[in-house]
Amino acid sequence: MTSLPLRDRLVQAGVELLEEEGLGELSLRAITRRTGVSHGAPRRYFPTHNALLAAIAATGLADLAERMKPGSTGEPAELLVEAAQSYLRFAAERPGMFELLFRHDLLAGAGGNLRATSLPLFQVFTDLVGQVHPGDAKQRATALWTNIHGLATLRATNALELLGTTDLTPMVRHVVQVHLS
Repeated sequence: MTSLPLRDRLVQAGVELLEEEGLGELSLRAITRRTGVSHGAPRRYFPTHNALLAAIAATGLADLAERMKPGSTGEPAELLVEAAQSYLRFAAERPGMFELLFRHDLLAGAGGNLRATSLPLFQVFTDLVGQVHPGDAKQRATALWTNIHGLATLRATNALELLGTTDLTPMVRHVVQVHLS
């Protein structure tokens, strides 16, 4: 990690801490301690702690965007199921990052132009829904996304384990069908 520029080392340390300890432990002091620099060093690159959080979140958004790229062929319903499954896997595999990405109270105005990165993720749902229902694609896609996001949140916090639910594929297929019918 020491061969990277300091800005990148700070972001990388933040990502590692987020993955290992969760958002509650992602303090500036913890990041600088892990990086081996003074707690004032990040100010050269990030004017606020939230600006550093935004840079950390940008790495998660890039990962999520890559995972959610729709396949080039297939029926809209199947492509929506694939995108939703990718979203759910991300939440399960990276729960700390998933939590950070949706902490708009921390990230709004923090820099990094996160909206420009995150809105295309929603557009994946909108475009696919629009192939079936062009007239009300945004409304249907919003309802679909809120259902999928709810499942992802329950998965990220292990709440679905209480119900004995491990395979979400049938539920995802049902949710997609409901919003496309």
